[in-house]
Amino acid sequence: MSYAHTPGYGGGTDPDMWVERLFRDLCDHVAAMTDLPAGAPAGFMDREVRSGEGWSERLGEVLATCRVFVPLFSPRYFASEMCGKEWYAFAQRAIHYRARSNQPAEAIVPALWVPVPPSQLPGPAERLQFNHRDFGDRYVSDGLYGLIKLRLFAEEYERAVYELAKRIVNVADTIRIGTGRPVDYRQAPSAFGPRNSASGPRPIRITVVAPTRRDLPEGRLADYYGDSAQDWNPYHPATTRPLAYVAEDLVRSLNYQATITSFDEETEHGNSKQPPGSPEILLVDRWALQDEDRRRRLAAFDAENRPWIAPAVPWSREDRQSMAAEAELTGKLEQTMPVLMRQGRAHCRAAAGGVPSMEAFGQILPQVVEVAAQQYMRHAVVYPAAGGRHGERPRLRGPVTDRDAP
Repeated sequence: MSYAHTPGYGGGTDPDMWVERLFRDLCDHVAAMTDLPAGAPAGFMDREVRSGEGWSERLGEVLATCRVFVPLFSPRYFASEMCGKEWYAFAQRAIHYRARSNQPAEAIVPALWVPVPPSQLPGPAERLQFNHRDFGDRYVSDGLYGLIKLRLFAEEYERAVYELAKRIVNVADTIRIGTGRPVDYRQAPSAFGPRNSASGPRPIRITVVAPTRRDLPEGRLADYYGDSAQDWNPYHPATTRPLAYVAEDLVRSLNYQATITSFDEETEHGNSKQPPGSPEILLVDRWALQDEDRRRRLAAFDAENRPWIAPAVPWSREDRQSMAAEAELTGKLEQTMPVLMRQGRAHCRAAAGGVPSMEAFGQILPQVVEVAAQQYMRHAVVYPAAGGRHGERPRLRGPVTDRDAP
């Protein structure tokens, strides 16, 4: 297992030479600060593995095993889809660790290659709690590229690299997120969102359809539930974090900002004239359909035909009670929500058919998010800008419902 993986800054020829020097300097410091055997690699840089046969598989293995991820912040870095895929692949390990332990673990140590204004940072980078000023004021104002290019700043460069190496070693020794399953790098989404999207996180809604401990169906085990629907944890005891918050972590890693709601408490769904202003993920516990009043409300909701709402039906193969009642529960779900389930199977059969583990949930959720986002954009109403002048770009205000269509 290497100490650190260092993605490139995003492109160019002359800066590559300086990135390689930075990588060598960091590895030398890390090797000196640790008990790595002589000759053992202290880290990997993506350009070392982005060539030759099987490079995608090799990169996936590195991202699944390295202890620390060191992105080199620059405008080009955040414009690179490849760099966004690497960030996403590594971030999944911390999300799954938190799902299992309900404890946060941040093993990303960013380095300023070129200073980037906060307004240009995508959500995953903006949320990092990291004080760059510990590495020196000149580092903050000029970045490592500015320091390494000018001999005048040689001392500031050496200090910044030394402090960065110390931070990498400290994080590697104190935070153990464990190895992960290699992500199919070619199919992985970018943590920075689509290339043509704004840098800031995009809104998405996560709605939970689940009972609470107070209103469980007769005989249903309470181990999977809490005081609110948002506390539902179908993968207990393998995970300790409620599923809605795991889903929130996952969509945040895709540059979304999530709003979590309960179907039972949500009033907006009842008014088709005021459609939600964002795509939506519907997390459905099939046990929730044992309540007749909730079934009635879900059936009315399903009849509205909102294609920008993508369903996912989590269940655990370790939940013997759910396994025993699977045929009955699945039948009620299909009878109550035929439209959403049909749409769900058409776009992501694995999500609508039942997601049997936390690992499977992490793999399919990006597909569900993409479906919801695409359908939302397809049905969104385009309005001219306020006081619209000729040539101004239109704005999206929300999806069109069947009742709104001409």
